[in-house]
Amino acid sequence: MNGRRKFFQSAAVFGAGLFGLRETLRAGTPVNGFQSPRGNESGRHSSSFGTQGPHAAPANAVVHNRALPMVTPDVTDLPHEMDGGVKVFHLAAEPVKRKIVPFKTIDAWGYNGSCPGPTIQVQQGDRVRVVFENHLPESTSLHWHGLEIPIEQDGVPYISQKPVAPGEKYLYEFTVHQEGTFFYHAHSAMQEMMGQIGFFVAHPEKNYKPRVDHDYGLILQEWAVLPSNTIPNTAAMEFNWLTFNGVSAPMTTPLLARLGSRVRLRILNLGMDHHPVHLHGHQFVVTGTEGGRAPESTWYPMNTVLVGVAQARVVEFEAKYPGAWMVHCHLPHHMMNSMMDLLRDRQIETADQTEAKADSQMMSLAMSVPFEHAHHAPIAQNAESVPGFPQDAFMEMGMDEAVEKPETYGLPKNWSAGMMGMMTMIRVLPDKEYDVILSKKKSASPLAQEEHHHES
Repeated sequence: MNGRRKFFQSAAVFGAGLFGLRETLRAGTPVNGFQSPRGNESGRHSSSFGTQGPHAAPANAVVHNRALPMVTPDVTDLPHEMDGGVKVFHLAAEPVKRKIVPFKTIDAWGYNGSCPGPTIQVQQGDRVRVVFENHLPESTSLHWHGLEIPIEQDGVPYISQKPVAPGEKYLYEFTVHQEGTFFYHAHSAMQEMMGQIGFFVAHPEKNYKPRVDHDYGLILQEWAVLPSNTIPNTAAMEFNWLTFNGVSAPMTTPLLARLGSRVRLRILNLGMDHHPVHLHGHQFVVTGTEGGRAPESTWYPMNTVLVGVAQARVVEFEAKYPGAWMVHCHLPHHMMNSMMDLLRDRQIETADQTEAKADSQMMSLAMSVPFEHAHHAPIAQNAESVPGFPQDAFMEMGMDEAVEKPETYGLPKNWSAGMMGMMTMIRVLPDKEYDVILSKKKSASPLAQEEHHHES
């Protein structure tokens, strides 16, 4: 009898040891050369969603409502794999080349070959593990902006973790008990300005009311790139390139909405300037921030929302009126591309131009991209004798062919001439026109997302 009791006691101790080892490995202890957090996720979160232990989500597998995925135009989603009840993502910080307009490519820093980095989408209650690799020439880390997670996962060099050295890996793991629009970024000022940011969206455990039919995300960034250069000056305060999701208009991909649908637009800003983002033709309400969903009692109609540095704003509206409606930052200098490096080593002197000189320069640009050059909008016969001329007269750069894609199908000729800088558009389309463009998207890419119409 004593021998049998000792056998079961030994088995229990051995089993407990295996369980403890498994939990330690899941928490990110050094394995196979990985650098890891200082320790396990030992704290507990208290929130309106209840108190959760370190691994409550996987143990209590909840069948969530299927969320409508957010679409980030011109940026991909980060895929994941499952390890038991844990969603595992692989993310690598690395230098990238980013074409921001047809005639300008910059050397930026991003993640997984993308700047901004790929979008991470999870659901409230998910257990998440991010296997992070540093392919940069200097140390870095990842901060999870807006997420309430243990200090060991916060990503601040020296305070919550050691910097991730070049060539090293690091495991981040936490339970997402919040819902809302968050983001990840390097916790280094200059690395942020080199482009290191990406969406982290936590869809709610219970779908939002009212439902939306389209969910889009925009990341606002700004760059100081001198003529004949490709590397952003991260110490500069004068920005000459402004981008949505890593591209400047007219390369931004239009957002599509079916007439009569409800649209959600998530706008995220990590730069040096605040951006008043304006929507033409419709009124919207602000339904959320970088802290999550806002109470409906706070909603009121507006059409311009100020998105401050390190903030996110979520707006929703009914797509009532057909047309191609502009979405843009309303700061005047942010509604244009750089007019200083169109010809690489030659600057355009806008205060000094004549019509003949402007036409010659634009023709040279058109031949180099290439695209069909369209003559600028009409000017007065005595324009050059008027003080202050030219202002906007020679800034149009219509390049429809160079930025053509399914989402631009059916737009008026020379539409791109009015699109510059931190701009995009939302095309509200009747069923027939919407379905034609959707069909073209599917034909253009077998990986194109199918349309979703369900509650979110």
